Amino acid sequence: MPLFALDAELKFPPVQFAEPDGLLALGGDLSTERLLLAYKSGIFPWYEGEDILWWSPNPRFVLIPEELKINKGIKPLLKKGEFEFTMNKAFKDVINHCKEIKRPGQEGTWITNEVERAYCRLHDLGYAHSAEVWKDDKLVGGLYGIRLEKVFFGESMFSKVSNASRYAFIRYVQFLKDDGVALIDCQVYTEYLETFGARMINREDFISQLNDLILG
Repeated sequence: MPLFALDAELKFPPVQFAEPDGLLALGGDLSTERLLLAYKSGIFPWYEGEDILWWSPNPRFVLIPEELKINKGIKPLLKKGEFEFTMNKAFKDVINHCKEIKRPGQEGTWITNEVERAYCRLHDLGYAHSAEVWKDDKLVGGLYGIRLEKVFFGESMFSKVSNASRYAFIRYVQFLKDDGVALIDCQVYTEYLETFGARMINREDFISQLNDLILG
């Protein structure tokens, strides 16, 4: 089946039309309206070269906040207060640090200047959020993503020192749980997030949960 090419019309094809790897469509733009529609529909953007690619993988990798696993080795770190934890204090700095990361198997980052501007707009509007970890008043780790009602869509994280991203992730998941978030979208499988309790669920179940937790 040919890949769907998006135009100016604000719509996506049904996620069931995605290719086996989850690729659903290409093109369109990163307007606030399109991005919010994508997340509500179980779709997320990812760049490859100059093209915006839109994905909806099946199965979907998620974390239920109540199922968060904390490794025994990290528990002393959480107690001794080696790091300072904040939220939404340095969103632009967090996304810039994530932008600098070169992932294995990738020639560069998917966070282009256009992506950075789009998510900073979402942050200004209250949809995109960051969690930061500081040591000696320096930003050493963090993450960012999109919050829609009771769902958090994780996008990227970084760490400048050992355990900084773990600390940020655990503390933020704990906050989200206490704040009523019932589902964290991790998008695609990583061994790293599996250690925290993230697991695969069927895309149909994922979309159903989005409908209940965002639209319901």
